[in-house]
Amino acid sequence: MFIICGAGITGLTIARELVRRGISDILILEKEGVVGKHASGRNSGVLHAGIYYSPDSLKARFAVEGNRLMKEYVKERGLPIRETGKVVVARRPEEIEVLYELKRRADAAGSRAEIVDEKTLGEIEPHARTHEKALYTPLTAVIDPISILESMVDELRASGRVEFRFGEACAGHRGGEIITHRSRYPFDFFINAAGAHADRIAHSFSLARDLLILPFRGTYRRLRDAKSHLVRGNIYPVPDLRSPFLGVHFTKGVDGTVYAGPTAFPALGREHYGFLPESIREAVSILYRDAVMFFRNPPFRYNAMREILKYIPGFFYRDAASLLRGLERRDLIPSRKVGIRPQLVNWKTKELVMDFVVLKDGNTLHILNAISPAFTTSMAFARWVVDEFVQT
Repeated sequence: MFIICGAGITGLTIARELVRRGISDILILEKEGVVGKHASGRNSGVLHAGIYYSPDSLKARFAVEGNRLMKEYVKERGLPIRETGKVVVARRPEEIEVLYELKRRADAAGSRAEIVDEKTLGEIEPHARTHEKALYTPLTAVIDPISILESMVDELRASGRVEFRFGEACAGHRGGEIITHRSRYPFDFFINAAGAHADRIAHSFSLARDLLILPFRGTYRRLRDAKSHLVRGNIYPVPDLRSPFLGVHFTKGVDGTVYAGPTAFPALGREHYGFLPESIREAVSILYRDAVMFFRNPPFRYNAMREILKYIPGFFYRDAASLLRGLERRDLIPSRKVGIRPQLVNWKTKELVMDFVVLKDGNTLHILNAISPAFTTSMAFARWVVDEFVQT
């Protein structure tokens, strides 16, 4: 039996690849009662175009092909999609060189991107602000993550080869069995695709001891409906390439709602969506890690100091208004949309891990740091994972 821990986009797409190769005995364990409760269902819904990532990374390798495969899947099943592209705008003269670096990375990844002037930018996004130049990528699209996750569950169930056990968390293992609070399941091959909890499961197999999850909380504000016409698709700032975070940006969802965000402030738990953390013990542990990173890692310290200011409405507004003409402070209203980015940290070096991590040990496989653009890359990444690491 193949056992997959986690019914997020990574676990589901790997299961689809196993089914395509004729595997007929697959069990997916998911601790929640439904799909999409965490990162796979709480992301921005953007299918990225492969413009940000270092050319030697797995993210760069699979973003463009993953983008294409996911669009095909969505269209074949009649699921929602908005193919409006994306612009990346420069707010200061020194950011223009970063636009050209993004263009170089896009070219290396086989993506499509072009440097445009202010006139052309105005034809694409009439209300976007920039300094002289911007980057335009037509491959960026927006989808509805929940509808895709639910569609994949239905597809896998219909295959007759995949069984789901919702409400069962992978609590540990003994010998060749995975243990949940309800039962024990013997496995021939085990795949850890547990997202924010993947490091804990890897540690239980005595793997990746120096790799730890440090969660970041992403909150959003919503553009009031009367101003949604200000954004046609996606307007992003030039990012700090030392950081995995892309900064506050505007995205028009499949339903026409425009969100501004997310923030990226250290969270107090792997599922810290509300006001209070779910575990005081974990919160204390995370606060300790945050403090160490703050003093040991200058980019982390710079990002943390900027992010805490975004909780001040005036600062958030100024950050957003630097991207968009015609935006007034009252146009940004509260939103319940919030997500957690389970960012992997190498605790030995005190550095953020910038790429996906895949570890195989015997008949177990562990997918760590499956963060953005994991939804975009998922189908292409899953094919590679099964080809390279799973004997079928």
